[in-house]
Amino acid sequence: MLLTEFLSSGIASLEALYPTAEARSIMLMLCGHLLGTKSYTHILEPSTAIDNRKLPVLQESLDRLVKGEPIQYVIGLTEFCGFTFKVNKDVLIPRPETELLCREAIKIISRKKRMRGAYGKGAGPVRVLDLCTGSGNIAWTVALSVPGAVVVGVDVSREALAVASGQDFARELKDTEALAPSFIQADILGDVPAGLGKFDVILSNPPYIMESEKRLLRRNVLEYEPSIALFVPDEDPLVYYRAVAAWSSDLMAPDAKCLTEINECLGPETRKVFTSAGFTDSEIIRDFYDRNRFIFYAP
Repeated sequence: MLLTEFLSSGIASLEALYPTAEARSIMLMLCGHLLGTKSYTHILEPSTAIDNRKLPVLQESLDRLVKGEPIQYVIGLTEFCGFTFKVNKDVLIPRPETELLCREAIKIISRKKRMRGAYGKGAGPVRVLDLCTGSGNIAWTVALSVPGAVVVGVDVSREALAVASGQDFARELKDTEALAPSFIQADILGDVPAGLGKFDVILSNPPYIMESEKRLLRRNVLEYEPSIALFVPDEDPLVYYRAVAAWSSDLMAPDAKCLTEINECLGPETRKVFTSAGFTDSEIIRDFYDRNRFIFYAP
């Protein structure tokens, strides 16, 4: 079978689930991962044939896609902030919007690192806490982007923590001399574990989608991504933000800066959670779609 034929057939099969452009992008990702082809191979080399030995795994993967499984789970990888992360059904697929949180966090952490540089070798490292770490995409991104930062990721799911701690950035760690994050299991709805110390930056992307909003989500999200990392009850949609505020109160250093991703529909209500907890320095930050996306808060 020619590559062009497989792509055309796959795109047609996926158009029941996705717009044509997205279906094409998914098929190109699949072929790139399994065949090593480029996004333009079928255009520049239309006679490219697929090795018959690879057709069974290609067809099996396409069958999974047609059932609605996300391409990231099918190939086991996703891109985030320029890094390639392993993902599976135990963790959410990182969203582009969360890259904005990481960029802002990297600015804050880098600034703190530069300020401490004036104190020489006696200066302690910048310590970062990532609550509800999931795949570890936030924790790893900031650790690799600001070498020397000490990053701790927290999650309630053992399966998610296995994914986070199993990310393979050995080459990046060697090249940058960054420190790999450490990961611990804890439920942020419970008590704060003893011995964590104080943190200069606290980040979080907790569950925030209300049960009533399920109807707005695609099948590939509802049926495949972990509900525990997505949904909150309509009667108490800010439960995780109260927990984040409580953990922050206990664990933040005096000059700490914090960022949390939020439900765009609950911006003012979420901000009130933090102001009521004593974080008078707080503001809502909008994303590239001009939607309420993050809250910055500090003592």
